[in-house]
Amino acid sequence: MTLGMPMTTSTATGTVTSQRRIAFATIIGTTIEWYDFFIYATSAGLVFAQLFFQPAGKDIALLLSFATVGISFLFRPLGAFLAGHFGDVIGRRAMLVATLVLMGTATTLIGVLPTYAQIGIAAPILLLLLRILQGLSAGGEWGGAVLMAVEHAPSDRRGRAGAWPQLGVPLGFLLASGMTALMTGVVSPGEAFLQWGWRVPFLVSIVLIVVGFVIRRSVEESPVFAEIAKRGKQASLPIVTLFKRHWYLVVLAALVFVGNGTLGYMTTGGFLNNYAISVQHLDTTSVLVAAVFAAAVWFFSTLLAGYLADVVGRRNTFLIGFALQAVIVFPVFWLVDAGGLPGLYIALLLISTGLGLTYGPLAAWYAEIFPASIRFSGVSITYAIGAVLGGAFAPMIAQMLLNNTGTTAAVSAYLLLATLLGAGATLCLRDRAGIPLGPDNETEQATGATIFESRESADALAGTR
Repeated sequence: MTLGMPMTTSTATGTVTSQRRIAFATIIGTTIEWYDFFIYATSAGLVFAQLFFQPAGKDIALLLSFATVGISFLFRPLGAFLAGHFGDVIGRRAMLVATLVLMGTATTLIGVLPTYAQIGIAAPILLLLLRILQGLSAGGEWGGAVLMAVEHAPSDRRGRAGAWPQLGVPLGFLLASGMTALMTGVVSPGEAFLQWGWRVPFLVSIVLIVVGFVIRRSVEESPVFAEIAKRGKQASLPIVTLFKRHWYLVVLAALVFVGNGTLGYMTTGGFLNNYAISVQHLDTTSVLVAAVFAAAVWFFSTLLAGYLADVVGRRNTFLIGFALQAVIVFPVFWLVDAGGLPGLYIALLLISTGLGLTYGPLAAWYAEIFPASIRFSGVSITYAIGAVLGGAFAPMIAQMLLNNTGTTAAVSAYLLLATLLGAGATLCLRDRAGIPLGPDNETEQATGATIFESRESADALAGTR
C-alpha cells in the first residue's frame, strides 16, 4: 500500500459522529441550494408568465417563463468550470460556501423584484439576470457537496454517503412545493398570491442561507484534497487536463444524467404541475400538495438507491431505474388524463421512484470515474452538461410538443428517447465501486472506466481491489 492511502482511508472512515456531521452539512446545504433553485421553477408556471411576460400573450408568456428556467441551465457549465477549477486548486469547502451565498442572494432579490406592470421591460430582464446567477451557483454547488460526502466515506459505503447530498434535491423540491402550496392555499389564496404571496418563499431564503453558511463553514476539508494540498500537487489547469485526457468520460457520464434529468424536470421544472392545473383543471393547491408527495417519494427512492448502489453496484441500480422509467413514460400521462387527482398521485409515485433509482448512485459513480486531481472539475462539469442536455429546456420542449400536437404522446416519446439514451450511456461505463480515491492512485483511476478501454487495463483495475 502506498504512502498516501492510510491517511485517506483513516480519514474517510473516521468516527460515526464525524460521518453524521458531514452527512448533515451536505444535505442541509444542498437542500437550501435546491429550494432556492426550485422555488423559481415552481413559480414559473404559476406566477411569472402573468407578472413578467403577460404582454406576449398567454401561450407565448408561458413558453417564455419556462424558457427562463432553461436559460439558467446554459450558465451552469460556466459555474461548474469556475467552481471546478477553484475546487481542484483551493479546495472543496470554499466552493460550497461561495455557491450557497450566491444562490441565496439571487433568490432573495427575486423576492423583491418589481413586476412588468411596475417597471416595464426591465422586470423580465432583471428576472433573467438573477436566474442566471442561480444557474451559476447550481453549476458549482453539486460537485463540491458530493465530493465532500464521498471522499470522506469508507470505500464500501460511498453509495450511501453519496446519496446524502442527493437527498437535498428532493428535499429542496419538497420545501419549494410545500411553501408555495401554503401560500396559495392558506396564507394568500387567489389574487393575494399574485399580488404579494409569491414573494414570501423567495424572501425566506435569506434565513436559510444564514443557517447553511454556519453549517458548511463547520465541516472539515475533504481528506483527498487535504492530501493533495499537503503535497502541493494541485492541478494548475484541471479543466484542460480533463478535456484533453478524459473528454469521453464527460460525454458518457453526462448522457447518463440526461436520462434522469429529462423526466425529472417534468415535475421539478413545472410542466406536469401546469399541465394538471391548466389542461386538466385540477386545483392549484391540490397539485402542489401532490408535488410535495412526489418529493417525499423521490427522497426515499434516492436513499434506497444509495444503499442498492453499495449492494448490487452503481451500474445495475441505474439500469433498474431506467427500465422502470421506460415502462412508465406513456402511462403517467394517461393516468393524469383519466384519473384526476388520484391519477396524478399514482403518476408522481411512478415518476419519483424511477428518478430516485437513477439519481441516488450518481454521486458515487461520478466520483469514482475521475482522477483525484481533476475530480471536482470532472464531476461538476459533467453534471452541468448533463443538466443542460437533459433538464434545461425539457419543460419548454414538452410544452411546445403539447401545443403543436395536442397530445401528450409526443411528450412521452421524447421522455422515452432520453431514457434510452441514458441507459445506453450507462451500458458503456464500468462499475468502479471500491476503487481508491486518493492522490497516490491516479494512474489506476485514469484507466478502465469504460467498456471501450483495453481488457488489460480493466483486469489490472480489478486485481487491485
